[in-house]
This record gives sequence, C-alpha cells and structure tokens, in this order.
Amino acid sequence: MRGRLIIISAPSGTGKSTIIAWLMKHEELQLAFSISCTSRPPRGTERDGVEYFFITPEAFRQKIANDEFLEYEEVYADRFYGTLKAQVERQLEAGQNVVFDVDVKGGVNIKNYYGDRALSLFIQPPSVDELRRRLESRGTDAPEVIDQRIARAAFELTFAPQFDRVVVNDRLEEAEQEAYEIVKNFIG
Repeated sequence: MRGRLIIISAPSGTGKSTIIAWLMKHEELQLAFSISCTSRPPRGTERDGVEYFFITPEAFRQKIANDEFLEYEEVYADRFYGTLKAQVERQLEAGQNVVFDVDVKGGVNIKNYYGDRALSLFIQPPSVDELRRRLESRGTDAPEVIDQRIARAAFELTFAPQFDRVVVNDRLEEAEQEAYEIVKNFIG
C-alpha cells in the first residue's frame, strides 16, 4: 500500500521543525522524513543527507533544468529549497507516510499535486512580535537576516487559508498534541 503525504509549512521560527521532530518520534504514525535540497550552507549541527541535501546553487539550477523537483523555490538570491520527485515516489512506493518540511508555496504546490493523498498543515505563530523574539533567541542569524525573515513571514501568513488545517503554536506541547491528533486521524 502506498504511503500518504503530510505537508507541514510555516514561517521560519514558528516551531515547525520542533513539531515535526516530535511527530517523527511516534512510531505508530510510520512517518518518514522527506529530506529537501537546499543551496544554503548548513547551520549549526546540520548534516548533509540528514536535515537537507546541501548542494551548490549551480547544481540546484541543473536539477531544475532536468525537471527533477516536485517543488522548489528561490527564497533569496541563490538560496534555493526543493523536493526531489524521485525520492518522494520511492518512499511512497515503500509504504512510508512522507513528511514534508517546506515553505508555504512548496506546501501548496505539493498539496495541489497529490490532492486528497496529502494533508497540508500550517503552523502559525501567536504573533509576529513573538516570532521576532524566537528568531532573535536562536542566535543563528544577523539582525538584517531576521528582518528579512520577519518580512517574509508576513507574506507567508497570508497562505494559511490554503492549508487543510492551521495549528497556532502558542504553547509548544499543545501545538504538538494538536498536530499529532490531526496527522493520526489523516493516516487512519
């Protein structure tokens, strides 16, 4: 039996990756992480082939030219993110429930491509001010990068109505539990 797809999108700093990591610990959900490609360098302890496949902007452009992506976006100049079609299909054929950690446009594109076989979940911050506080507390980005992320977040928040479900991450434990229930019900 082919797997199903769980698409999780959110503005940067909303807690999306934390929620996804928590969901992945629940073996009964039989989730398999879709590892996206990016042209950005690794942050902190990120490793190639684990959090992302890190490739050069030139290699990314070649994969675009070869139509290898289910979705992709150039988020900033030479900063690409995308999902490889072949990897997703292999995982689905193996019966895995594939989890996507993608930006909002990618999430909408994957949902449109797979329709009812995919659940799209939008993680929303309680406010833009709280989002700024979270990004600053990470200590991984310069102030001008945080300003760019906040401006992008305002745009991304307009996509929330295009998702099947919205989870507001005000209290992490509650948001994790709500996401778990939604995913569990979708998988059946």
